[in-house]
Amino acid sequence: MTDQDPLVPGAVNLRDVGGLPAGASRTRRGVLYRSGHLATLDEDGVAALGILGIRRVIDLRADDEVRLQPSRTDGLEIRMQRVPLFLGSATSFFEQDLSLEEMYRRIVDDSAAGVVEVVRGLLVEQPVLVHCTVGKDRTGVTVAVALAAAGVDSEAVVADYARTEALLPERRNRAVLAYLRAQHPDAVHLEDLATRSPAAAMRTLLADLAARYGSVGDYLRAHGLSDDELAELARILVEPE
Repeated sequence: MTDQDPLVPGAVNLRDVGGLPAGASRTRRGVLYRSGHLATLDEDGVAALGILGIRRVIDLRADDEVRLQPSRTDGLEIRMQRVPLFLGSATSFFEQDLSLEEMYRRIVDDSAAGVVEVVRGLLVEQPVLVHCTVGKDRTGVTVAVALAAAGVDSEAVVADYARTEALLPERRNRAVLAYLRAQHPDAVHLEDLATRSPAAAMRTLLADLAARYGSVGDYLRAHGLSDDELAELARILVEPE
């Protein structure tokens, strides 16, 4: 694994979620992308992003993250949508030393309105890119919720989430872990929070939503998404059988 993504040079963990099984069908390609931040794109990366035809970028980062690593999309006709999720910034993840399971539970509970806003953003125009700092947790949860609500097979949703761990460059992981361990020497969940996307964490989240709401779609309904919006989400993301 190199530090450059094959789709967009300079981007980390950027990928198309097309081709995932959804019953007898599959998710459409070239509609929904996910990634980490876009601050390190070079000229080729910006051009590659333009070639993908991205029309909307939904940025889940807090204000301080955006100031530190502003997106490089100059010259592209892209609408930027900000939906900051969760505790305020990535730094707070490590300060609270949450497990991934607890973090994801808090995202869907404490930031339910934001999750719904992201899903509605997907409906406005496509192709659309959802991203946070690394593209693992906030992005992982919101993309998983959207896919599951659209009818994508549960294990395919889990597998797409779990891919992130293999797409984070080892050099990046070593540097990030060294920095964070110096800041939080006693943190128990630091490596999971910074570098891992275990399938079990996403299975736990999906099972929890099903147990509490009946389904992921019902979770979105409970927080304001309409039946028509859910039907449109499935139409946009999944090819007809």
